[in-house]
Amino acid sequence: MIWVVTIAAAITALDQLTKLLVVRYLGETESIAVIPGWFNLVHWRNTGAAWGMFQGFNWVLAGISVLTVVALCFFRHTLQLARPLARLALGLILGGIVGNFIDRIRVSSVIDFLDFQWRGHHWPAFNIADSAICVGVALYIIVTWRSDTKPAKAGT
Repeated sequence: MIWVVTIAAAITALDQLTKLLVVRYLGETESIAVIPGWFNLVHWRNTGAAWGMFQGFNWVLAGISVLTVVALCFFRHTLQLARPLARLALGLILGGIVGNFIDRIRVSSVIDFLDFQWRGHHWPAFNIADSAICVGVALYIIVTWRSDTKPAKAGT
C-alpha cells in the first residue's frame, strides 16, 4: 500500500504545482498557443465534472470525491493490489481525485490548463489530475481484464 500512497502523493503534488504555475503566469481565461492549431495552455475554471457536465455542482462533486476515496480505501482488499500495475492504477486514480478535490475546496472550481484541438475538433481542457484518473482507470480495466482472460501460471 506504500506504493499506492507514494504514487498518489506524487500525482497530487505534480498536479498542484502545475496549477499554481498556471494561476501565477496566466490570466484567467487566457490562452497561449504552444503548437498553433493543436495545443494551447489555458487558464480555465470548471465547477463541474468532465466535459463540463454538472456545472455549478462543485460542492456535490467535492463530496463525491471524498466518498470515492473512502470507498476505494475501504474496498482496497478487493482491488487485486498484489499486482504492481493495479497499485499504480489505484495511485493514479487517488492522486487525481485528491488533486481536483484540493482545487474544489481551495478555489471552488477545478483549474484546467491543457487544451487540445485537431482538425476543427476541440477537446475540453483538462489537467494532470484528470489525466491521472483517466490513465489509472484505463490501466486498472486492462489489468483486471487481462487477469480474467489469462490462466494463472503454475507457482504464481
